[in-house]
Amino acid sequence: MAMQNIFDEQEFFEGYKNLRDQEKNANILFEIPALFSLLPDLKGKSVLDLGCGFGEHCIEYVKKGACKVTGIDISEKMLEAARKENSDPKVEYLNMPIEEIDRLSDRFDLVISSLAFHYVEDFEGVVNKIYELMSEGGTFIFSQENPLNTCFSGKFNRWTRDENGNKIYMNLTEYGVEGEKESKWFVDGIKKYHRMFSTIINTLTKAGFIVEKLIEPLPDDELLKRYPEYCDLFHKPDFLIVKVLKK
Repeated sequence: MAMQNIFDEQEFFEGYKNLRDQEKNANILFEIPALFSLLPDLKGKSVLDLGCGFGEHCIEYVKKGACKVTGIDISEKMLEAARKENSDPKVEYLNMPIEEIDRLSDRFDLVISSLAFHYVEDFEGVVNKIYELMSEGGTFIFSQENPLNTCFSGKFNRWTRDENGNKIYMNLTEYGVEGEKESKWFVDGIKKYHRMFSTIINTLTKAGFIVEKLIEPLPDDELLKRYPEYCDLFHKPDFLIVKVLKK
């Protein structure tokens, strides 16, 4: 199975990095606060970060008391930046696809992933491998693009707008058609994998996890005053954040 490594393509890498550096990007405003709100007490815990990217989260886990953090990513460009900008004796970065985590021999109290699973084709296989790598009573937290986003393939207009160009509502199409969706994001040919909410939850419970909490972040009044364009999230949340526990 060929694994996509779009982040090592220079044009995509630069576009993505520039996006993440912007103050008002949705990751900083919505996804990261929601993800971190679900963290357990990390004092003395071991952490596996799947798709660790530039490594900022790995350093935060150390600051929150983790005794060891392993960050893996398929992108060597990302890891080069991580080792340069976010190094720490308690953090180890490994160039490895998420699909190959069964090569790891350690056990982890927390497995966490930020916006990586919509790039993973074999979600069930990865979830089963995560379960086996986790300590008893461990926590698994991940964020991904909301399924209302991943179903969009670009064949149709995503929004219906009024005569002034304002978004009235989202056009939902092919939500029940799971699998690979190809779209343009900085470059052509970005492959993402759509799964319905039910598939995500059923896959987790089948593996043995207990679902504790789901978050679909929305803007509050204060944020809307600063960035009114984010009112469209009330039609379609960008993210889904999931917290589950190992029995």
